[in-house]
Amino acid sequence: MAYGHVYTVRHNAAVSTAITILQIKTGAASPAEILRAWINQRGSTTSAQEEITLLRKTAAATVTTGAVGTHVFKHRNGDPTPDLSLGTAATGVIGTAEGTDGDIIERYGFNVLSGWEKVYLPEERIVIPAGGIVALKFFTAPANQNWQFGMDVRELG
Repeated sequence: MAYGHVYTVRHNAAVSTAITILQIKTGAASPAEILRAWINQRGSTTSAQEEITLLRKTAAATVTTGAVGTHVFKHRNGDPTPDLSLGTAATGVIGTAEGTDGDIIERYGFNVLSGWEKVYLPEERIVIPAGGIVALKFFTAPANQNWQFGMDVRELG
């Protein structure tokens, strides 16, 4: 297994609609694997259930472009700029148009007071092929909260 550089794509935003909240598109020659994904909120003290979905996209959602240092972070000083494709139809946050959903990888229910986090064991890591797209999405509108969410990925190319 190749051991490439690790990057975090993350954001926080008030969300109250069913929408793609984070999308990762790998570079044309650089597959990646998901190491961890999470979502939580700050502000609410009321127990409530929500659901988040991790899925593949066959056509990208239109998102706010992910920017290195704003949404995309290197894990080590001196790491190169990621090969992730950055753009409004690539790696970014908070969709304004959905594109086309593909396979649902996983759907999780979670309590807003505890959030949700998935750390993938090596044998269960999800590989995003070169040029592939994976997203975190609310299929149903969540309660209006200030959500914090992200994914850690390791580039394999």
